[in-house]
This record gives sequence, structure tokens and C-alpha cells, in this order.
Amino acid sequence: MAQTEWRISDLSVPYPDAVEFMEKRAAEIRAGTAPETLWLLEHPPLYTAGTSAKAGDLLSPDRFPVYESGRGGQFTYHGPGQRVVYVMLNVKERGADVRQFVHDLEEWVIRTLARFNVTAERREGRVGLWVLDGVREDKIAAIGIRLRHWVSFHGISINVDPDLSHFGGIVPCGISESAFGVTSLAKLGQMVTMAELDIALKAAFSEVFGD
Repeated sequence: MAQTEWRISDLSVPYPDAVEFMEKRAAEIRAGTAPETLWLLEHPPLYTAGTSAKAGDLLSPDRFPVYESGRGGQFTYHGPGQRVVYVMLNVKERGADVRQFVHDLEEWVIRTLARFNVTAERREGRVGLWVLDGVREDKIAAIGIRLRHWVSFHGISINVDPDLSHFGGIVPCGISESAFGVTSLAKLGQMVTMAELDIALKAAFSEVFGD
């Protein structure tokens, strides 16, 4: 398997441009004409609707642009201060086990955040990664992927220091219970730069995926 390509965008990337690239790169990976790719970026403020999104979970439809997304899951927010990682990998060559692949993506985020003394955990029946913040559990990372001919795209997002009020325009991932919220590294007292997070992501990826 060719060495995985890491792409890092310093400027905010419009969502349609990201989708166009992912579609093209996923086809190239399947054809064997491009390497597997991990793309680290930020988006301008926007909401995306996954394949399970419910119209009633979009609370402020005029607040930010809303994009239909082919990934799994419901509504989510992307914006400045959030590291989005688009994961274009050949899942067939990595074991052809979708459940294990998602588990590995979760483990990647868990190990990355552990480097900043943040304990992120899986929760049965709730997607993403969660941290205990006082008396409640808050979501710090989201995961939503799509597979086409066994090549993945879309991916993960980690809240570094976004404006958490922007999540108020949606019911994030369909979870509306007051016992659960959204948090970030900054809110947890960890002032981490994107560059520092990227270094941790690369190191943890090698641990989990063996690249």
C-alpha cells in the first residue's frame, strides 16, 4: 500500500470544494492512481445534514449555510476553531470490516486527545466521543463517514476552540437531552493550537492504523 498522503489547509475551505475533492480522490484511490489521503482543514460556519437527519433538528435554518451530506449521522456543525479531518482510505485493503474501521477512527481520536490529558470515551447508543465535564457528558468529537466501493470519505471533527454557541442552531447528532452538551479542548482548559493537534493526530494515526 502506498504511503498515506497528509494534506493540511491553512485557509478555510468552502464545503462544496471539499466534497468535490473527496469525490475525485476517492475514485482515484479505488482506481489505484492516487494514494490514500487524510485532509486536515477548517470550514467557515455551516451545518451539514447526514443521511439520518430529521428536519426538526435544524433549529435555525437561516443562521448558516446548510448542506446535504452523504455521510452517516444527523446534523452537525463545522466552523473555525474545529479541526475537520477528511479520511480517504481503502477500507477493503484495511480488513474490509466497517465496524472495526469506525472503532479504529474512534480509537484514533481517543489517543490523540489523551496526549492533551483529555479522556474521551465511547458511549453505547451515542455516536462520537464524549468527556465528563462536571456532572454531565459533553461531546468533543464527531464521526461521520461514507463508503463508496470500499473507499471512505468524510471523516471526523474535533472541537479545539470553536464558538460553541453555533451548535445551538441544530440538535447536534439528534441528541437533545439536557444531560448532554458540546465541549472543546479550550473549554476543558487545554489551549491547543491546530499545529499541535495535527502533530498528535499523525502520531496517534500511526499507532492505530500502523502507517
